[in-house]
Amino acid sequence: MPASLRHRLHETFVRWALRVRPPEPAPIILTQRRVYVLPTRAGLAYATALGVILLGAMNYNLSLGHALVFLLAGLGIITILHTFRNLVLISIRPSRCEPVFAGGLAQFDVVLENQRSDARTCLRLSVDDVPVEIDIGPRASTVATMNVRTARRGWLPMPRLTIETTWPLGLVRAWSYAGPNLNCLVYPTPAVKAPPLPWSSHSTRGSTKDGRGADDFSGLRNHQAADPPRHVAWKAVARQQDGPLLTKLFTGAAAQQLWLDWDALPDIVDTEQRLSVLARWMIDADAAGLAWGLRMPGIRLVPGSGQAQLAGGLRALALHDHGAR
Repeated sequence: MPASLRHRLHETFVRWALRVRPPEPAPIILTQRRVYVLPTRAGLAYATALGVILLGAMNYNLSLGHALVFLLAGLGIITILHTFRNLVLISIRPSRCEPVFAGGLAQFDVVLENQRSDARTCLRLSVDDVPVEIDIGPRASTVATMNVRTARRGWLPMPRLTIETTWPLGLVRAWSYAGPNLNCLVYPTPAVKAPPLPWSSHSTRGSTKDGRGADDFSGLRNHQAADPPRHVAWKAVARQQDGPLLTKLFTGAAAQQLWLDWDALPDIVDTEQRLSVLARWMIDADAAGLAWGLRMPGIRLVPGSGQAQLAGGLRALALHDHGAR
């Protein structure tokens, strides 16, 4: 059977097996109608061996042979029941997924809860054929983290989750599918090589925060790439032979405020390149402790600093032309 046809048949079965269109509302309960059981290769070999033993016992009229076959067949039937019970009625809830940069790993956290008094053992969860093995104790819950490689910015929905088990003997495989309602925000990849921060005469604005401004001198620190050249302590550097560059720190009402303007970017035609450069500028400005604002089509972010400002700016870049959710 061609691979493309096999893939289409598999996807058709999965859509039927999910019963509802993903994403599914939480909690997702793996009811009996959602759990499927088939023999593994070891199970097929086990059944074949029983058939051979049965033929031999019938041919030679061996009572002990018949007893052995019936005993092993009963063991196989009980295994089917235990494998099925190991998976059925598990509850799945989406947890969280921290934003990542494009090209990194999105880590989707899902919570699996066992409401029964017996443990669930050797469960295998997979997304995009990357398995994670977990156990769930009696009347307990656990968090499973599924890693998914990201390729582009924007919202990344969690791919279909497959949960399966072959416990206890590996003779049969019980499995089910789930589509948790969980999304990951993917930021644009920061540019590796970006122009220097766009300092200009109107980049300095009043601020009440302590910062790197032009009022009262408060000390020196190691120079960072995002620092403006006019804040380099050239006299202090000149007094040291082969010493590192130092930047003057100031406090006062004229702390640095930097505007990152979409229209002020160099001649970069590609939109994704513009977003990558802006992402790099935001990270550099945040590392330097500068207050910065953002101007781009449809968005104006007032100057600020800190992790909340950086997260807001990167979110605006990630959802540019994608819409907010």
